[in-house]
Amino acid sequence: LGTIGEAGFTQVKMDAILDLVERDQMTQEEVQAIWPEVMVDPQQKRPSVETFLHALCLSEGGASCVAHTHPISCNAILCSVLGAEPFRRHLFPDGIVVCGRYPAVVPYVDPGFDLAKVVRTELRRYQDEHGMSPKLLLMVNHGITALGKSAQEALNITRMADKWARTILGTYVLGGPHFMPDSEAARIDSRLDEHYRRRQLGA
Repeated sequence: LGTIGEAGFTQVKMDAILDLVERDQMTQEEVQAIWPEVMVDPQQKRPSVETFLHALCLSEGGASCVAHTHPISCNAILCSVLGAEPFRRHLFPDGIVVCGRYPAVVPYVDPGFDLAKVVRTELRRYQDEHGMSPKLLLMVNHGITALGKSAQEALNITRMADKWARTILGTYVLGGPHFMPDSEAARIDSRLDEHYRRRQLGA
């Protein structure tokens, strides 16, 4: 991704992708067969299997830019017996400011169509519970997805998730994490100066 050019990306028809997600199920063969019909230019490279995930995060996750990655630091935790649990509470204020107070979480599901269906359910649950969309989606045994209002915010979220994960891992060397009290996490999330900092960070 560090060297990819414009030719490395493929344009797809968003509405067509979202229509497919309304199906109850799709086999791998059906997904592969449908790609030419949903591509703006069928001569471009075949879309990623995670096209469904990106489309849902853009349409239902309130994002303008979606960054799905597999940071080693994050997966060291998400692939452990603890799964996403260490991410459910915060260790430092910056994590709250950039990644939001609560991440969305899904278990391991076969990447592609099946994962997208589970992610949509989690996005809707999260929005019902918190009244907003998540900034960070954690996928156990898989990776993370940043839901940003801009490319810069998506990058900021990804970098902060990496910092957060590396900090979590470091705490276990000295006996385990000392999480912030929930009341303090809520305070940081609501502070006016932190709202200003979010805007300055491109959030």
